[in-house]
Amino acid sequence: MKKTLQISALPEDVGNDELLKNYISRNFHIVANEILGIHFIKKSVDARRKPIKINLELEVFINETPTKDKFKFDFKNVSNAKEITIIGAGPAGLFAALKLIELGLKPVIFERGKNVKERRRDLVEITKKNSVNPDSNYCFGEGGAGTYSDGKLYTRSSKRGDVKRILNLLVYHGADENILYESHPHIGTNKLPGIIENIRKTILDCGGEIHFNSKLTDIEIENDKIKKITIVENGIQHLTFNIQQLILATGHSARDIFELLHARNILIESKPFALGVRIEHPQELIDKIQYKCKDTRTEYLPASSYNLVQQINGKGVFSFCMCPGGIIAPSMTNPGEIVLNGWSPSKRNNPFANSGIVVSVEQKELIDFEKYGPLAALNFQKSVEQKCFEIGDGTLKAPAQLVQDFIDNKKSQHLIKTSYLPGTNNVKLDEVLPMFISTNLRQALKEFGKKMKDYCSNEAILLATESRTSSPVRIPRNKDTFEHPQIKGFYPCAEGAGYAGGIMSAAMDGENCAMAISTNN
Repeated sequence: MKKTLQISALPEDVGNDELLKNYISRNFHIVANEILGIHFIKKSVDARRKPIKINLELEVFINETPTKDKFKFDFKNVSNAKEITIIGAGPAGLFAALKLIELGLKPVIFERGKNVKERRRDLVEITKKNSVNPDSNYCFGEGGAGTYSDGKLYTRSSKRGDVKRILNLLVYHGADENILYESHPHIGTNKLPGIIENIRKTILDCGGEIHFNSKLTDIEIENDKIKKITIVENGIQHLTFNIQQLILATGHSARDIFELLHARNILIESKPFALGVRIEHPQELIDKIQYKCKDTRTEYLPASSYNLVQQINGKGVFSFCMCPGGIIAPSMTNPGEIVLNGWSPSKRNNPFANSGIVVSVEQKELIDFEKYGPLAALNFQKSVEQKCFEIGDGTLKAPAQLVQDFIDNKKSQHLIKTSYLPGTNNVKLDEVLPMFISTNLRQALKEFGKKMKDYCSNEAILLATESRTSSPVRIPRNKDTFEHPQIKGFYPCAEGAGYAGGIMSAAMDGENCAMAISTNN
């Protein structure tokens, strides 16, 4: 017999299978030895009041062999099928490729960066030598920005596609099954590269193609149809390809692509985004605030997280990409700029917690950049990143200030240790942030301090700048066909086109573009 149960129990009661089995036996009058298996459906932490509980929905198999419903994927041999070109091997490009294979079409991916293993060396160069490879960094390369920036899988975009299918595809390629039931699923930067390699293997084994170090440099349109693309391979060889359909999945930091489209008179639009700082606390402090515990949290509770939002002067100020037990990473894509992001390993066991705290940027703040037309927001973003670099000593040290000192508008006498390995530069952040950003940040932090006692103190530090929250450019497309309104066969996709915000929504958008191509063929 199979029984579905809803449980709200102490963390230590669900700490392992044996303890959970005993809890079920005690509370649901089921003989422990008759429980042959437990299958989790949903799991979340409820820390709203004491004692903290773990909420579970699960299936219990009583005197019955455990079974699980498994997703089935129909990966075909597409070696000789019609070719569909994809630019970018991030989640949108990779999941578009997997879907095309199931639809009987051959994906041919061109990725400007390196494969996931070789890419790691360039990340070390950023941290140790302050050397940024514009084509291989935290944003560019196989797997996209998410691969070395955490692998958070939480999304509110459930109406955009099949969330469960994407999660099961990740499990199929090696992710832990806990992502299927955790309320905020997360893979971890230490595990994602192996999963990306497995996805690559599926694509190649089915007859698809993936070309690394292959950068899109030109697009040719003829009679309002996509006609040719130029790819520069290994920075040297220019290759031209005749194509009929193109999925552009280049991510939110591919500025050269936006500039190329604008130069070719292909319609793009300036888009609101958000910009601010990274805030970092000791993880132990966040645990004490969130779990309301005096001592270190127990082994049965995960590193705690938070989500903050506040309206200030009619503008949204909010936490973004919160990383419990995480690290602040240098995510610039060109020399001469400072860009920050955060990531966590799968165990979230580092001593710091970090999060973006960002302010929405709208068209009215871009008056000084109007001359750039649809690239106005992009150039505003670039100007702040470059200013953060220019105020330093020519290294990738991030401008930083202790939180309470920032609120009090005074320079910190000294800075505290952070997880950001290139180091910090002690400045007043008002010197590098636009006035409307720093003013709204200051007021929002005061409000956040009321919501989370001790959140604002000099035990915490702010580092600038968190600027790549989303694309500052939108590439328009038809909502039914997913094609660009001017150009047949051209499919702007995911974060770089302004239609996604994270691994899950990008993967679903990649699938949507693949299905649109199949329908339009």
